[in-house]
Amino acid sequence: MASAQDIRRRIKSVKNTQQITKAMKMVAAAKLRRAQEAVTSARPFALKIREVLSRVAAASGGASHPLLEVREVKKTAYVIITADRGLCGGFNANVLRKAAGEVKDLSNPAVVAVGRKSRDYFGRRGFDMAAAYVGLGENIQFSQAKEIAKFVVDKYVAGEFDEVYLIFSEFVNVLTQRPTTVKLLPVETPAEETKGPKVEYIFEPSAEAVLAELLPTYVETTVFRAMLEAKAGEQGARMTAMDSATKNAKDMINKLTLSLNRARQAAITKEISEIVGGAAALE
Repeated sequence: MASAQDIRRRIKSVKNTQQITKAMKMVAAAKLRRAQEAVTSARPFALKIREVLSRVAAASGGASHPLLEVREVKKTAYVIITADRGLCGGFNANVLRKAAGEVKDLSNPAVVAVGRKSRDYFGRRGFDMAAAYVGLGENIQFSQAKEIAKFVVDKYVAGEFDEVYLIFSEFVNVLTQRPTTVKLLPVETPAEETKGPKVEYIFEPSAEAVLAELLPTYVETTVFRAMLEAKAGEQGARMTAMDSATKNAKDMINKLTLSLNRARQAAITKEISEIVGGAAALE
């Protein structure tokens, strides 16, 4: 059995850890509130721009654009969004497991890593790292998503990428984050679902010009929303993980306190036995 002094040291160490995890939980909760508000604000716009794209593409009479071009797939790229840091349960592992399953049967796919965990995971495994974006901070800016979107769009238009997929963790609620794969390029325009008479559009200056503005914006918005979803999921997972760690620390402190009491009781019993034994020897 460990000595009482050793147990006291362990209790002090666990209490210090408990204070850290409790503080991290509170910080994550505050960040989650902001991240969740950002996701809630971004989702309607992302869905609406997809709806508008569907209508414009359907009414354009088959207008062409490089981002709509479907060609033979020789090089596939994956934009994989993870966190920069750990201590968020299985958040990063779930996204990386999803991504690893997607790329395992492909011949040398390109990886655009967003987040340090993604960069380190695929970098260590010798994947073709087309680009890496790390240290983006807690407050995701649209300019950051625009930079990533511009990189993959330029590569796609240049013919270096034939397909681009986006892998991220969709925020469902604090306890649930769902790893998701979305085809980013070529842009797939969903079939327009309308009720009633078909609406005719007049394009000015042309359908191609409208698509030239709309399609890059759609790609940027999709990347931005995915980054916001991932950030909210990260904070939710971290808050849950730190809450669990705090509770585990409390349970460990209780067990160690019980062990300390037993050790003290054993020491007292031993001292009493020595005193009684010494008194009996003097008789």
